Amino acid sequence: MSWARAAASRAHDSGSERFCSPCLLLGWEFASVSYSQGIWSWEKQLAFAIRDFYNWNRVKLRYCDGASFTGDAKFQNEALLSGCSAGGLASFLHCDNFTNYLPKNASVKCLADAGFFLDEKDISLKHTMRTFYTNLVSLQGVEQNLDTNCTSSLNTPQLCFFPQYALKFITTPFFILNSAYDTFQFHNILVPNSADPHGHWNRCKQDPAACDASQIETLQGFRRDMLLALRGFLKDSISGGMFINSCFAHCQSESQDTWFGADSPRIHNKTIAEAVGDWYFSRRVSKEIDCAYPCDSTCHNLIPSTQVKSV
Repeated sequence: MSWARAAASRAHDSGSERFCSPCLLLGWEFASVSYSQGIWSWEKQLAFAIRDFYNWNRVKLRYCDGASFTGDAKFQNEALLSGCSAGGLASFLHCDNFTNYLPKNASVKCLADAGFFLDEKDISLKHTMRTFYTNLVSLQGVEQNLDTNCTSSLNTPQLCFFPQYALKFITTPFFILNSAYDTFQFHNILVPNSADPHGHWNRCKQDPAACDASQIETLQGFRRDMLLALRGFLKDSISGGMFINSCFAHCQSESQDTWFGADSPRIHNKTIAEAVGDWYFSRRVSKEIDCAYPCDSTCHNLIPSTQVKSV
């Protein structure tokens, strides 16, 4: 999400009326040098005399089939839309639209991994993420593309960008994979740098075992709020599934270590892959909620050091 914040800020600074991203679809990868030079460069001074494309929106479509988007294989009537982080948020926002593109007899379901971003106050009691999302929705003209049932139900329709408000209006079967202590949300929603200018949380961010009792209670409060936001889905969704574990991680479906391995995270001795498979193929009800930290010994606590200021 930091790439979006930086790009949005850049667009505001330049007087642009629209969000101007170095590339929309790959998110984090487009912060790398290889995607910030040549035709991908968004810095006017790097373009030298040729400044024709520096302020354009970019979209890069990746593929791996070798056919350069010319294939026309028969659709097998089964589809799963999934995404991680910002891609997980996209799964929430586009799930029903994706379903509408496919045949009516298709088995279409959606999965969001680490995309359940909470509308939560930070430790300084400011709505940092709500402010960011509201500005983002305004900047990019997103509101018109949000679920109209959701936007008409709220006094602040921009809040429908948050999955917790949009979820009950999604009609396609949905699976929510998230950590109750998601490290991105911990570092950027609950304890953003702006709310901790003196770095009192730095050691806790780097190692949950270093958190003091007060910090642990704050984290447990975040978990409680996430479960509260999911309570209606847990209780009322017949076709929904979930796997909410207590690992300090962000994105767990795209790594074999956390998806399905000998020592992968488990809830009730079930891996993420098994839980998702049981849900998609309707083998059994698949709604798994972990006990609170630090009870889960199967966790892979993946703390991204780049998100933590040096102590």
